[in-house]
Amino acid sequence: MHSTHLLLEEPIRMASILEPSKPNFFPAMTKIVGTLGPKSRTVEIISGCLKAGMSVARFDFSWGDTEFHQETLENLKVAIKSTKKLCAVMLDTVGPELQVVNKTEHPISLKAESLVTLTPDQDKEASSSLLPINFTGLPKAVKAGDTIFIGQYLFTGNETTSVWLEVTEVKGEDVVCLIKNSATLAGSLFTLHVSQIHIDLPTLTDKDKEVISTWGVRNNIDFLSLSYTRHAEDVRHAREFLSKLGDLSQTHIFAKIENVEGLTHFDEILQEADGIILSRGNLGIDLPPEKVFLFQKAAVYKCNMAGKPAVVTRVVDSMTDNLRPTRAEATDVANAVLDGSDAILLGAETLRGLYPVETISIVGKICAEAEKAYNQDLYFKKTVKYVGEPMTHLESIASSAVRAAIKVKASVIICFTSSGRAARLIAKYRPTMPVLSVVIPRLKTNQLRWTFSGAFEARQSLIVRGLFPILADPRHAADSTNATNESVLKVALDHGKASGVIKPHDRVVVCQKVGDASVVKIIELED
Repeated sequence: MHSTHLLLEEPIRMASILEPSKPNFFPAMTKIVGTLGPKSRTVEIISGCLKAGMSVARFDFSWGDTEFHQETLENLKVAIKSTKKLCAVMLDTVGPELQVVNKTEHPISLKAESLVTLTPDQDKEASSSLLPINFTGLPKAVKAGDTIFIGQYLFTGNETTSVWLEVTEVKGEDVVCLIKNSATLAGSLFTLHVSQIHIDLPTLTDKDKEVISTWGVRNNIDFLSLSYTRHAEDVRHAREFLSKLGDLSQTHIFAKIENVEGLTHFDEILQEADGIILSRGNLGIDLPPEKVFLFQKAAVYKCNMAGKPAVVTRVVDSMTDNLRPTRAEATDVANAVLDGSDAILLGAETLRGLYPVETISIVGKICAEAEKAYNQDLYFKKTVKYVGEPMTHLESIASSAVRAAIKVKASVIICFTSSGRAARLIAKYRPTMPVLSVVIPRLKTNQLRWTFSGAFEARQSLIVRGLFPILADPRHAADSTNATNESVLKVALDHGKASGVIKPHDRVVVCQKVGDASVVKIIELED
């Protein structure tokens, strides 16, 4: 496995690029989040997505009711059982999203250089001169000269389906705009984005709270994607809300950075959130195009150093209608991996795209190739230097485990964990081999019944680069006697062998707790 790593800084034979890649059990270390929707909700297609490499299913509540999403989720459960592939569930909130309401669903054609009025009166019919919107505060938020962008939900940036407007005047409750490019808006829902303007709406709306406390609680969601996170307070507020909803107190909150306001408060948001989603669709409108890459690289680096997952969106838009990505998109996916992203999030491509399974498969292949060119050595040194000394106990164990695994060319790192934290710390140092995270369930009680923890922790590692979870038998404890540790280790090794990651004579690095001490050991396997 390790001889396949090529460093781009070293001289390589160009012909070697064309050599076919060796098949790996794990399609890629980088994870793929797929959005399930109209084109990807049958058991058959979801099974295809799981086999192709999707490990987190995202449910976007910007459209579709709870019944629709519940049906999709039931199909996901059937697909998980039949494919035996683990998959986590992410609920994506609507947040303060401005929308154009087109009740008739007739296409609206807008001509460049003509005027269109945005009105909060949703009873009016949408036409080429009048667009009803779901927000009354627009006249207060904008002034003449501001830019407004309207696109079919999930901007493709394709100028025939999205339109740029310039505010010419504010008339009472209405905003009159000049159309900058001709376009046809088709469908019932378009998103409206005002460039670099604060929209005075709560980040977690009442509608979001209702969906979380009903659908979210019923389905024990693993991740909450908090749309339009603008301040650390937004994350604190969401966490406080989740803490009152039973098991959802364990749900991880991913802050979605979608505008300049979120970018400005990025450092505080990162401290509070469990992970970050770089929503490049909206960010690409809020930021000048030449600054987008800079934000991506800086944000992913900060997430890496904090040991929190970074998820990049909007990578292969053209695959919504095509079987192959453009050259720019293929390079963009690889660069996201080389920058250090943990996961790639697919939106329109799987939600309403024609080729959901093929998209996941191609993105996975590009990620796997990019990982071979990832300069782990340089990254490891940078991370150790950033963490500084004295290191915490756990950080020291995690970095030592990765260093040992690389030195002895181990085929896998096995980590025993009950909260998942130790495994995530190992993954932070980006080992070149997979990390099997053996999650040991804990017994807990709420005075009424006993339950085992562990399922949440196992699924939550499905968004972290290089982490592959196994849920251990609850009869074993994470820091118990040697005998039970050996039996859990045997289960993990058997799993590794069965999946083809571990072969005879391989070396394996094991990270576990024995009593109060943490131990890193190297095992050489027999035949």
